Amino acid sequence: MHATERESIILNLLAKRDFVSFRDLESKIDGSPATIRRDLERLDSEGKIARVRGGAKSVLSDDTNMQPDLKLFGTPFHENVTQNTKQKRAIGQAAAELCKSGEGIMIDGGSTTLQMCPFLEELNLQVLTNSLHIVHALGMQSGTRVLVPGGAVFPEQNIILPLFGEDLTPAFYAPKLFMGAAALNARGLLQDDVVLVASERRFMERAETVIVLADASKFENSSGNVVCPLEEIDILITDARISEQNAQSIESAGIRLIVADT
Repeated sequence: MHATERESIILNLLAKRDFVSFRDLESKIDGSPATIRRDLERLDSEGKIARVRGGAKSVLSDDTNMQPDLKLFGTPFHENVTQNTKQKRAIGQAAAELCKSGEGIMIDGGSTTLQMCPFLEELNLQVLTNSLHIVHALGMQSGTRVLVPGGAVFPEQNIILPLFGEDLTPAFYAPKLFMGAAALNARGLLQDDVVLVASERRFMERAETVIVLADASKFENSSGNVVCPLEEIDILITDARISEQNAQSIESAGIRLIVADT
C-alpha cells in the first residue's frame, strides 16, 4: 500500500472521530507497525494530526471544524482503498499506458483511478480531477499540472463536488476520461449517489473517450444510480477474474475490453 493511501485512511478515520487507536489503524492499513508509526510521526510533524499515546488525535477542535457534515451514499474511500488492491494496481497501470506524453486527461475520483498516479510520472500531463487523493498523489510530480473543479469537499471520499447542481468544472476538454464505478451490469455503469452521477456526466460531456476502471467484483454489485448505459463506455479495464459471460456482455456492447495482468 502506498504512503498516499495509508495517509488517506488515517485522515479519513480522524475526520469521523477525534481519536483513532494504533490497534485500529493496524486492522485498517496494509503495512507493518513500524511503517504505521513512521506515517503517524510524519503526519504529526506536518501538523495534520496529533500523535498521542496509543494512537492519533485530530488537530481540529469542535470550534475550528466548521465544515458541514457532507456525506455520500456508498462505501467510504478508506474502506474501498483496502479492497482488491493487487487488481486495482494492475488496472491503474494498464490505464496509464493509454496516456500519451503531454496530453490533457480527466481522472474521476476513486480507489482504482488513484492507482494510475504512480505510472503517470514523466508524462508531463495536464490532469483535471475532483479527487484530493489524486491531487496529492500527482502534486509530487514536477511535470504534471493539476486542475480541480469548484465545489465542496466530501470528506469520506475526499472528493470535490458541487452542492446545488452548478457546473463549476473548468472549461476543459480532454481526449480521455478515466472513471470508476460502484457497479456494472446490463443497465450500464452505476454509482451509489446521485451527486456523483451528476458530476460524472459533466466529465463525460467533456471527453472524447470514456475509459472505465473496474475490478471484476464490480460485476457482482447490482444496485445504484445509472450514470450511463454500457454503449457510452469506450474502453473497460478490469482484471482476470471477470467471467466469460460478463466479458461477452461487455464486448457485445461495443466496448473494448482490456484485462490487466496481475
